[in-house]
Amino acid sequence: MDTKFNADVIVVGAGPSGISAALSVAKSNKKVILVERASYPGSKNMYGGAVYTTALKEVFGDDFDKFKYERIINSHTWSFLNDTGSFEMTYKNNDAKAAYAIKRFQLESQMIEIAKANGVYYIPNTLVTNLIQENGSVVGIQTEQEKYYAPITILADGVNSLLARELKLRNDYKTHDIILSVKEAIKLDKKTIETRFNLKDDLSNGVNKQFFGSDFGKLKQYKNLFMMTFLYTFKDTIMLGVGVNLADLSKNKLNINEILDEIKLHPDIAPLIKDGQTVEYSAHLIPEGGYKKIPKLTSNGVIITGDAAGFVNGVHFEGTNFALISGKLAGESALVALENGDYSQNTLSVYIKKLEKSFILKDLYSYRNVIESLYSRSDSLSRYYPKKIKELFEIVTSANCISKSKQIKEYFFSYFKDRNIIEVFKDVNAALKCVLDVFFGK
Repeated sequence: MDTKFNADVIVVGAGPSGISAALSVAKSNKKVILVERASYPGSKNMYGGAVYTTALKEVFGDDFDKFKYERIINSHTWSFLNDTGSFEMTYKNNDAKAAYAIKRFQLESQMIEIAKANGVYYIPNTLVTNLIQENGSVVGIQTEQEKYYAPITILADGVNSLLARELKLRNDYKTHDIILSVKEAIKLDKKTIETRFNLKDDLSNGVNKQFFGSDFGKLKQYKNLFMMTFLYTFKDTIMLGVGVNLADLSKNKLNINEILDEIKLHPDIAPLIKDGQTVEYSAHLIPEGGYKKIPKLTSNGVIITGDAAGFVNGVHFEGTNFALISGKLAGESALVALENGDYSQNTLSVYIKKLEKSFILKDLYSYRNVIESLYSRSDSLSRYYPKKIKELFEIVTSANCISKSKQIKEYFFSYFKDRNIIEVFKDVNAALKCVLDVFFGK
């Protein structure tokens, strides 16, 4: 290592991607500095509540068993809300251990301790003000207190990534490329949660519910409001939150807290949180531009990873696993450059090749048009079809002395009576496009 350098690699941002990157480098006995602007791990970060165990195992290896969790998420429900109830589908596998419910500060605190035990030098409560450049290459960081030098800097500083913008590696996001998500931790006693969600008392199972639709309560007045609501069970808390596109919030002049308040009143959700006390509130911006908005991922002396690179699959609520694995690949790519003594963009582009071989770019490419298609048909998804599903099941579940055959025929003909045939065609076309994109993805 050059004598002017304090470390082999500097990582900016101690979220899952940054810690994963730092750990991957440190395991090869390289000196790593991990800088975080928050005072403690996870204090400024937020996610729904589930961490995918496959990604944790891949990053942490033998240390995976050290992670403490609150519940195993092995029941998944997708629910389409209407004004009086819902239509839902549930998949449950009591033996599954694919996702843990872990609070964000607990997750990152455990990750940091493992990273430090492997030699990562962690500096919290430190803001990076700008990058240090020499001869067209990034060679370090300037903080509010001092300078740190390294031949490679990995940027894992989140969706806004001011440092990536400083290097002109990415443009500012538009409002339709960003989700604002808010979440409340609602405290209930352990027994109440287990009774309401039919859970075992040994924490071996937990629930994730995802809700779609906005045609209820005060939200009925807002056309084309597309939102995704989520709920996770923890040991003695329920995490309830919602994500809404910034463009939709602006267009409808809505405060997202008003939306969450309406969600809490829905007849299918209110009983689940009854008598609960909100003990924590958090908000977070999430990149939703997908494959089309991925920035330039490398430059001389620089790699971008995690949310800073836009690595989120909003359709499947996947972000933490993208962060963990992309961080690991960033660290591995830095090691290649260190071994070759070449920190140029040309050498660091091995990172892109690793991403292309992984699920990350394959999935982002496959889903490149899905979010756009969903938003283009948001009124159909959020209002029209939840209402039509309700009408169908009212026929199926009622016994009103009217011919079922007649009712079902009238129901299907109603699609052509109360819906412009062109709009129906657009709905079908958007659905087929999404299916074909995913099916014929990389």
